[in-house]
Amino acid sequence: MEETATAPAAAAAPAEKASSYGYWVRENTGDAAPLPVPRKLDPAAATVNGNGNGNPPPLGSVWNQAGTWEEKNLNSWANGRIKDLLGSFSMEFPTGKASIYEVSKCSGDAFQVTVRNKKRVGYNYELSLKFRGEWLIKEENKKLKGHLDIPEFSFGEIDDLEVQVRFSDDKGLGYDDKTRLCKDLKFFLSPIQEKLRMFEEELKGR
Repeated sequence: MEETATAPAAAAAPAEKASSYGYWVRENTGDAAPLPVPRKLDPAAATVNGNGNGNPPPLGSVWNQAGTWEEKNLNSWANGRIKDLLGSFSMEFPTGKASIYEVSKCSGDAFQVTVRNKKRVGYNYELSLKFRGEWLIKEENKKLKGHLDIPEFSFGEIDDLEVQVRFSDDKGLGYDDKTRLCKDLKFFLSPIQEKLRMFEEELKGR
């Protein structure tokens, strides 16, 4: 009786293995559902579909029709535009003149963020502008070069902008001479602010 009772159990084991083995064979031979194929979104079609319900078109990308969080890097455009705006302009002073001729440092980031179908822009930068000029110092015309450094600033902080003056070679300049020259060069602050305000307006229109 014991041998008769254990025979069905012994026979069931190979059946279970065969069933399990057969499952994997079916999966590996292509019976499983195929993987989805990537499909390029059509911006024109998305715009038409978005306007069909009477709503304004979304501000985000084609894939972001709900206008949820999306951040876009604008560094390439912003860096080039800042260099275009601040790379070349001149000023005259009672005893001299100077010009900015190169943006030697333009370090930072500019971005556009879409949140709940509303667009916001921002930036954070640190700049250094090369200058050269000529002043009458002690009855002699003296040519000087240096940098106007603008410490880190962000969107909406243009009114609080500061300019720091560095001379490449200040030998022969007395304290009073350097003070006067720095005062002259800081008159560049106002046109720099105006050019950066222009940059902010253009950034908001991106």
